[in-house]
Amino acid sequence: MYIQHQVEFLVSTKTLNSPINIFLHMEHRGSHSEIELVMDTPSISPAESHRSVVIIAAKRSVPSILTRFHAGYFRISLSLGGQALLWRTFIMEPTDHDTNAIRRLLHNLPHTVFLILWSFALFAQTVLSVIYALRCFFYFHMVKAEFLHHVGVNYLFAPWISWLLLLQSAPFLAPKTPSYLVLWWVFALPVVALDVKIYGQWFTKGKKFLCAVANPTSQISVIGNLVGAQAAAKMGWRETAVCLFSLGMVHYLVLFVTLYQRYSGSERIPAMLRPVFFLFFAAPSMASLAWESIDGNFGTGSKMLFFLSLFLFTSLVLITY
Repeated sequence: MYIQHQVEFLVSTKTLNSPINIFLHMEHRGSHSEIELVMDTPSISPAESHRSVVIIAAKRSVPSILTRFHAGYFRISLSLGGQALLWRTFIMEPTDHDTNAIRRLLHNLPHTVFLILWSFALFAQTVLSVIYALRCFFYFHMVKAEFLHHVGVNYLFAPWISWLLLLQSAPFLAPKTPSYLVLWWVFALPVVALDVKIYGQWFTKGKKFLCAVANPTSQISVIGNLVGAQAAAKMGWRETAVCLFSLGMVHYLVLFVTLYQRYSGSERIPAMLRPVFFLFFAAPSMASLAWESIDGNFGTGSKMLFFLSLFLFTSLVLITY
């Protein structure tokens, strides 16, 4: 003899846009209880299941990319833009008074390689700019946090430096054309605006004093001024070029002294951050090229900056290894 009670109910849920019905059947037989769980799922074709999984994965991956992306990724386009400018310098027609045999030999390099490299650099810069624009639109609070960070704010110069490098190496834009002039203003004004904000904080805000926030990435702001000066000099704007050059070099000297005193040995440098210290010779190297464009020839000032960058490069190699 036993007592039987049956309880049955239906629970509906959705997984991959298809309902699943769950039936729970319970029986009590004396002191024992039995529970039977039955799941009734409609048949789903493999193609529909795969398509649903792909859609869900895509919806989850796009926000993940935007949240993980930051201005530091523009180092990719920054390096590609520098290489494109270097190749353009190689293939330029040497002047009559240029008797350097190596320069004339490099002029024979294939022009197609430069076009491919410049196009790839432009593609990479465009893709990175679109992704970062979406990040600014959907996750502006993260961009604001990046701007307030003493390291992240310096990488905000990288997109505009990359565009200026691509502008200087563009194969279809002459330096004194109206299009070149308009694009220079579009890419140079954000650099100046960031200069005013960052350099002003060094003088006015206690928590943002240079001695408290100085780090190797602070030299990216200097490089931005020097790249802008070089582009302005190619347009024939000598006064503007000298203004940006002097602004960058004065702050570079202050940064150099501050960082040189703080990081006097390799034991204070974390291994993961050591590559950033090669910005020490990037600034004087860019200054050498900028002054050559302003002065019109590779004179004494350009040579001094070049040898300074060479010395810093050698020193960093010895300290790092």
